[in-house]
Amino acid sequence: MRSVVIQHVPFEGPGLIAPALFAVGSKVTVVRADLGDELPAAGQLDVLVVLGGPMGALDDHEHPHLARERELIAECVRLGKPVLGVCLGAQLLAAALGARVRRGPVAEIGAGTVELVSADDPVFSPAGPRIPVVHWHEDTFDLPPGAELLASSDLCAHQAFRVGTAYGLQFHVEIGPQELWEITPHLPADSEITLAEVDEVQAVGVQVLRRWAACAAAAVEGGR
Repeated sequence: MRSVVIQHVPFEGPGLIAPALFAVGSKVTVVRADLGDELPAAGQLDVLVVLGGPMGALDDHEHPHLARERELIAECVRLGKPVLGVCLGAQLLAAALGARVRRGPVAEIGAGTVELVSADDPVFSPAGPRIPVVHWHEDTFDLPPGAELLASSDLCAHQAFRVGTAYGLQFHVEIGPQELWEITPHLPADSEITLAEVDEVQAVGVQVLRRWAACAAAAVEGGR
């Protein structure tokens, strides 16, 4: 299995996603969009992961690669390839599928929770009804046509959704202590995420991402 992870900034890497993919026998290639790495074609990968970043999903003038990313995401969804979009990645996924991405009513930054609203999702439902996460976003999105809402929070109605084998997560569950160390210098001065909070996120995130990777592997195998 060939998994490609698109990274947008040095301090937001795949984190706990990579071990989950390794555990199901996948190779993992990180494409650094911020360093000008060329994006693969949809036919060159089995699973696509799109990570976060401070830019907007439609900031094509400053970041021309975003338009190509949306095209790649849309093609992967059309072909039934598993996609995981995290934070900016979720916004790119929503935009690629025709939904509106916009500034949210308030910024949501720091450790928190989301409420799971789906009772039968194979990735998230076993973790419910509420899971600890890390929030770091100002934008939000409408649900794409045909999408199932999976999670919400008090400040953001659309926290996670699924379209076929594509998942969009506005929040982070891929963060452990190492990732906390990397992102902390870039957080707003009035935001603090403690190691204890991240330990809670990691404990749940490992299980969520393992289930997602297993579902992705099953989808890839079933499509061959």
